[in-house]
Amino acid sequence: MPSSMGRFLAVASLCSAFALGALAQEKSAVKIDAAKGQQIAGQVCVACHAADGNSTITANPKLAAQHADYLYKQLVEFSAKPGGKATVRENPVMSGFAGALSDDDKRNVAAYFSMQKAKAGAAHIKETLDLGQRLYRTGVVEKGLPACAACHGPAGGGIPSQYPRLSGQHAEYTETTLKAFRDGVRRNNEAMQQIAARLSDAEIKALSDYIAGLH
Repeated sequence: MPSSMGRFLAVASLCSAFALGALAQEKSAVKIDAAKGQQIAGQVCVACHAADGNSTITANPKLAAQHADYLYKQLVEFSAKPGGKATVRENPVMSGFAGALSDDDKRNVAAYFSMQKAKAGAAHIKETLDLGQRLYRTGVVEKGLPACAACHGPAGGGIPSQYPRLSGQHAEYTETTLKAFRDGVRRNNEAMQQIAARLSDAEIKALSDYIAGLH
């Protein structure tokens, strides 16, 4: 009988395959204008994420080279729903910016950032590198914790839409995000909530620092 971790990964892979297939069909009917995306980025996103998506503010994520499908999904989930319903992903600042963008704007700016070259990051805490690497590459079987590499790839490349690119991401941003998933502050990915719930503060810090140097 397969383990709970094995079942979890099998379901995640199946969901990813369905999602990617649907996105491929949808994208074939959508015309992307990266030049318009660049224009929006220079007016709306530059202060927090830099013009090319290589944010120098460690609390804000790097967007350069991130998958366009994933970025578009986040922008949609930051936007308020019709009828005054709460956003899927809560962030007052991002909700204001994302809510002002049309659907085409969201796709265009996502495409623009996905085409930018990401600047490499670096790990800084030598004492926790082994722990971070172990968590990322093998997980912890006794805790039911799958390896991050299973979904995000051995080099942090991720899978479009479902799993973001992590390679070189700011450690501060990753640490804050994992804690937000664990504590129920961020609720737009049930699988990540379950995984983060199994991580201690020390493990989150070690993992985040390791990911910053991943390439």
